[in-house]
Amino acid sequence: MTTASHSHDFHVTHDHVRSASMGMGVVFLLLAILGFIPGITSQYGSMAFASGSEALMFGAFQVSILLNLVYLAVGAVGVWMSRSVSGARNFLIGSGALFLVMWLYGLIINLDSAANFLSFNASSNWLHLILGVVAIGLGVAFMARHRGGDTSTNA
Repeated sequence: MTTASHSHDFHVTHDHVRSASMGMGVVFLLLAILGFIPGITSQYGSMAFASGSEALMFGAFQVSILLNLVYLAVGAVGVWMSRSVSGARNFLIGSGALFLVMWLYGLIINLDSAANFLSFNASSNWLHLILGVVAIGLGVAFMARHRGGDTSTNA
């Protein structure tokens, strides 16, 4: 006869946070690469380095060379920081904060002004909100399950 089982519990482990960081890094790298591919990015010929770009990834998300480079840099950092647990957690929270700041900036500025130096549109603002919330959520979920570095499986 067995005692109460905890098989229904989901336990966040160090591998989970490292995988989440790697996964988010790969998502950002894919966004960067896809933003440079004609066909996936419509109006590719109108892509500018910064403000004034009219290129649209998937026909919805306005991108510029600079924004694609931001995605590329953040993605590379995510893959690199996924090598350690603390690095992975810091990446998730830091990149999430960065994308939430980008979202807020996109909400505050006039999207038709020179202040829109990364070439945001309403769709890319929503994308940045989602990316920011997901990244921070993953980082905070790991922290909540492992307060003070405790890696035990007790709930």
